[in-house]
Formats: sequence, C-alpha cells, structure tokens
Amino acid sequence: MKSSVAAKLASLVSRAKELDALLSDPDVTGNLDNYRKLTKEHADITPVVERYGEYVAAQGDLATAEEMAKDPSMREFAEAEIRNAKARLEEIAAGIQLMLLPKDPNDEKNLFLEIRAGTGGDESALFAGDLFRMYARYAERNRWQVEIVSESAGDAGGYKEVIARIAGQGAYSRLKFESGGHRVQRVPATETQGRIHTSAATVAVMAEADDASGIEINPADVRVDTYRASGAGGQHVNKTDSAVRLTHIPTGIVVECQDGRSQHKNREQAWRVLAARIKDKQVREAQAKEASERKSLIGSGDRSDRIRTYNFPQGRITDHRINLTLYKIDAITDGDLDELTGALMAEHQAELLASLAEGA
Repeated sequence: MKSSVAAKLASLVSRAKELDALLSDPDVTGNLDNYRKLTKEHADITPVVERYGEYVAAQGDLATAEEMAKDPSMREFAEAEIRNAKARLEEIAAGIQLMLLPKDPNDEKNLFLEIRAGTGGDESALFAGDLFRMYARYAERNRWQVEIVSESAGDAGGYKEVIARIAGQGAYSRLKFESGGHRVQRVPATETQGRIHTSAATVAVMAEADDASGIEINPADVRVDTYRASGAGGQHVNKTDSAVRLTHIPTGIVVECQDGRSQHKNREQAWRVLAARIKDKQVREAQAKEASERKSLIGSGDRSDRIRTYNFPQGRITDHRINLTLYKIDAITDGDLDELTGALMAEHQAELLASLAEGA
C-alpha cells in the first residue's frame, strides 16, 4: 500500500476515534444540526476504517505465516497461508482504494429526468416514450418514486418532451451517465414495407438542487408567465391560468410546467427544475474544461453526443463510450439496466484511479 494511502487511512482512523468521543458528548448531541453533521461524517468513514482493520489483520496473518515458514515441518502449509494472505491483502487494498476515490456530492440526491424527441418525426416521439418507460421501470425495480413534472405528448403516441422527478436513494449515482443522445434502429409500426428507420431522442439527467447546493437565483433575473394549460386534463385544465413558464434571463433557460392542478404546484415545480438546470449547466461547463485536459467518460455533457444505440432487428444495445454491446434489448428496455449502469460506473472509477495514479 502506498505511503500516501497509508497516511490518509491513519488520519481517518484518528478522526473516527475523535468522532466516537464527540458523539458521546452531551454538549454535541444537544445540538441537533451539529450532531447530524458529525453522524453523517462518522457513517461515511466507518466502512473505510473497518476495511482498513481487515487489512491490518491480514498483515498480521501474513507475518504469522512467514514466521511459520521458518519451520521446515510447517513450510508447505505456511506457504499456502502466505499466498492466501497476500491475495487477501491485494483484494482489500483494491477495495480501500475505491472507497477513497473522490465522491460525487450529488450521488445521493434525487434527480430530474428530461427526455426529448429528436430526428425521426412520430417514431422519435414513440422512442422517447419507450425511453421514459425504461427509466420508470428501472426506478420501480429500485423502489424509487417517479413524478411527471411536465409532458408534451406526440401526435402518434410517446412524448415530444417529458420531464420527471425521480426520488430515491442513490438515484442520481445510478443514472447520471444516461445524459446524451440515444439512437434507435427498428421498423416502425407505421412502416408498411418493413424498412428499418433510424431516429433519436436526447436524455438529460440533472441532480436536484437543494439549499446546500449554492444555487442562488435572483427573482429579478426570472420572467414569470402564466397561461392556460393545454392537452389532457378535462375542463379544469382549460379554465384556469394554471400553467407556469419561467425564463431565466442571464442564461436563457426556459422551464414550463403545466401538469399540476394548481398554479402554485406548477410554480413550485418550475422553480425546482430551473435550479436543477442552472446547476447542471454549471456542472457541464466544469466538465467541458476537465474534458479538454483529459479523457472523461462524462465528456463535455453535450446533449448532441451519441452515447447509445438500440438496434431492435439485431436485439442489441451498444454503449459507444465504453464499447459495450449487450444482446438483451428486451430486458434492458423493460428496465433491467443494472449491467449497463454498473459497467459505466466501473469505467468511471477506473478513470478516477488512473487520474490519481497520474497525479501521484
């Protein structure tokens, strides 16, 4: 284990002991905000400290086995123990290294999912609907909540645009690499001659901004318009000016919400989406700068980047960023995304490890 990693681990062990003492202090536990902050820090570092304890124990096992190997009668057995201890040390060290990687502060946040039909007319709207169903089914598998914030239906079904809020533990960490251009190749239901068409949709995944995110929006920078909602919803939706449009003048970002039954509900949702979009814009600008300096899985965050192709005639899905092709298109489009999201997360971790090695 590298000296820099060992030093960091020693520091974490020391901090864990300090936190144990603080969390048993009545003066600390009496301050609820401070107590929550320290409890979270303790929960974050405890798994690393426990893993390091396993590493120290494995070191002890190795030392014992090496001492045992000095006895000729025990050498064969000891050599097997030495091999096992070294393998264990290597495994634990790799795990610790992953645990020490910089954490994305947004990983545990809820998210806003935006899907827009692209080239391909009615077929692209149908594809956007299929993508939304895929993510909704994935959320259902993970017991996350899905709430549609705004939708614009396609003429033949699906969506021209749909915005949804997905709330659940680890939602953003699992879906944050889904942003970009998605392409489908298939025979549309309206195609009479069996020709394969190619159409596209764009996906944007944005962490929900909270009070601690540092996103401050000056109300004077936002133009607020209200109007009568259109589309499904019965008589009520056409009789009141319940729909809300926010225009953030400095960035030109426009948010429209009309699915709520009240103007108050739509206004609240629109402000939340606006904050998420502004934060996402800041993140993408930072990523673009980073991508210019080194290869990055997330890249520039450009929504025009084609990240994945869904080829129905061949039953395959290909993620172009990591050159991964899976022949399980029915399962994936039904929400079985774990293999895809897991591979993307693993590749991202590999990039982080490589960048840390370069900087060491």
